[in-house]
Amino acid sequence: MTSVLSSDLAATTDWQWHDWQGLPYLRCSLLADWQHGFFSKQFAPRSPEELIKIFDPNALAYRLQQVHGNTVLLPAEIEAIVGDFAAADGLASDRPLQSIWVASADCNPVLIGDVVSKRVAAVHAGWRGTSLRIVPKAIDRLLSFGSSLENLRIAIGPAIAGEVYQVTEHTAAEVGKSIVSETLNNWEEILDALWQIPDSPLKEDPQPGRVRLDVRRVNQLQLEGLGIDRANIAVSNHCTYQQPEYFFSYRRNPEKKVQWSGIVSGQQL
Repeated sequence: MTSVLSSDLAATTDWQWHDWQGLPYLRCSLLADWQHGFFSKQFAPRSPEELIKIFDPNALAYRLQQVHGNTVLLPAEIEAIVGDFAAADGLASDRPLQSIWVASADCNPVLIGDVVSKRVAAVHAGWRGTSLRIVPKAIDRLLSFGSSLENLRIAIGPAIAGEVYQVTEHTAAEVGKSIVSETLNNWEEILDALWQIPDSPLKEDPQPGRVRLDVRRVNQLQLEGLGIDRANIAVSNHCTYQQPEYFFSYRRNPEKKVQWSGIVSGQQL
């Protein structure tokens, strides 16, 4: 794999562009122990079953029928379902050489790895799934297998940036209640609490009754609330809405087009 940088996308410490046959995809240094990638739209319409050949042709690919919920499944649970893809928004590995995949256009693709067990998880976290704390749910599945929080490395991939993601105040409160005191039930109180958070996930919007919401920041705060060290969380600064040359965006163009993100579980399970 050859690392590449475009003139209009500067690499950060944690995120680097790579290419496969001239097509760009992102990798995160926190997940260096695993074969993984956040793929650009240039790879469409390739499926996970095709993309896994870039990493390891011996790995099995698993994906879901994503429904904006907070269910996290194991590949074994998917294999038990006959017919359509399983309805869920998260996957956690239970054996080596399992490649697990999520699709996104503006939602957050989140890849998680345990540096000791080499287990992995992949999560599709839009605003609905984030409000239901799907990323902590995926971590719960890893913890149930013996993982420890200090051994987890989490990469939150390209998604729509908060500065351009306009939502209603009620939607922002529904998402934000996942990171504020449970004693707050009134949506106005929840919004007030969100504004008080350092580096708040909210930004002003000129339209009455609307705000800009950074869903990536909410997921980061959920993870920090679990006790995960911020140094073990990498948040991509690539915006699907603002970078049409690299990413599909449903908010920009309401078409059902997605880019895939995947990770392969390691051999030390």
